Amino acid sequence: MRRIRVHKLGRVEYADGLELMRRAAEQVRARDPDADWLFLLEHPPVLTLGRGADGANVVASRDWLESRGFEVHETDRGGDVTYHGPGQLVAYPVVDLSSRPDVRRFVSSLEEAMIRACADQGIVAGRHPEHRGAWVETRKIGAVGVHLSRWISTHGLAFNVEADLSHFQAIVPCGISDPSLGVTTLRAEVGRAGRPAPSISEVEERLAVHLCDTLEREREDASFDLRTISVTATRADGRVLLLRRSEERGGFWQQVTGRIEPSEKPEEAAVRELREETGASGPVRPLGYVHGFALGSGLAARAGGGLRTGQETAYSAVLPDDFEPRLSEEHREWGWFTPEEALELVPWAGLRQAIRMASHLLPGELRGSFPAVQLPGE
Repeated sequence: MRRIRVHKLGRVEYADGLELMRRAAEQVRARDPDADWLFLLEHPPVLTLGRGADGANVVASRDWLESRGFEVHETDRGGDVTYHGPGQLVAYPVVDLSSRPDVRRFVSSLEEAMIRACADQGIVAGRHPEHRGAWVETRKIGAVGVHLSRWISTHGLAFNVEADLSHFQAIVPCGISDPSLGVTTLRAEVGRAGRPAPSISEVEERLAVHLCDTLEREREDASFDLRTISVTATRADGRVLLLRRSEERGGFWQQVTGRIEPSEKPEEAAVRELREETGASGPVRPLGYVHGFALGSGLAARAGGGLRTGQETAYSAVLPDDFEPRLSEEHREWGWFTPEEALELVPWAGLRQAIRMASHLLPGELRGSFPAVQLPGE
């Protein structure tokens, strides 16, 4: 039986999720290691448009989306318009189907995993005669959208555990306009039955069990290869401190970042890295933001090569207006930038989100930070 590496990633920015799938597909295609991948995660609020999606199925205005921090992404998966957000479990099985190249069977296996996860809570779910996904009577509780390239899958399913149902008002979910059909969550269905709702971590584990079973894979749990921190330093005027790494370390701009040593707490690492990379001494403030991502090629190579994952905890710090960093050997340049300028320079989605949070701004309030996707009426 082929192995599948199960990785519970927590929050993942949507762009980082696409990169995770891309790198995993490369690994599966190369059969190095000879295993598939299953990523379980939650995204921040995002609308995704599948191949051939009808833009009219995004019914919310750009202003409404921006005011609530929604991103919009075009993707290569099948299906129409889908919402992802907190409280919704997303599963990305990146698997080699070449030994049994049956698309319908694969999609059915994803639906079956969600149906079984509902049954774990005493909720009877099933399939709709006309529409894909998992359904509780006329209410859709889980969506499926996949992409296959040379019989290697990406994307997967979205299971509504405790998602904010009001967010679905932004779209015609999956392009289904029938007013007799709706959307639901596992929490809502369990509540109707008069029982307490399970935790999202409990549902995540059961979904992992069922996916390994329906995909006929032997489970192998994976963990983060590296735990890091970021510190977004700002001045009283709102400008953000960025450091440019040396060419041998990538040559890109970013905030203070660094690994958490085995004996350290994340906050201790943040204080230490801020001092080592800039010479600044002082307190840091947690942003309440922890996210998973794929390590860049340089870090991945140092960790043994292949697909490697990291988990980063974000902090902020306020530095004096006249502060000038003393750079370590890792960096060759520094500068104070407006939040808009910083977002243009920083290449990583998670670090951009930390800038937004440290600047107390939603994505749409920063010029150039909202993806350029054509919306209805534009």
